[in-house]
Amino acid sequence: MKAKELRSMSPEELQTKLKELKEELLNLRFQKAINQLENTHRIEDVKKDIARVMTILHEMNA
Repeated sequence: MKAKELRSMSPEELQTKLKELKEELLNLRFQKAINQLENTHRIEDVKKDIARVMTILHEMNA
């Protein structure tokens, strides 16, 4: 997910996206715990996407 795409979203859409990403991260962690996760790099990607969304939300609020 690109920062440019995120900047075009409204704050409400970003909050929704953040919630979805956090749920996905939780599911990925569960899959990893029971050894069902094939692509472990996806966890890092989701964490970075969460950070991007949070950064853009903070920029909008400042």
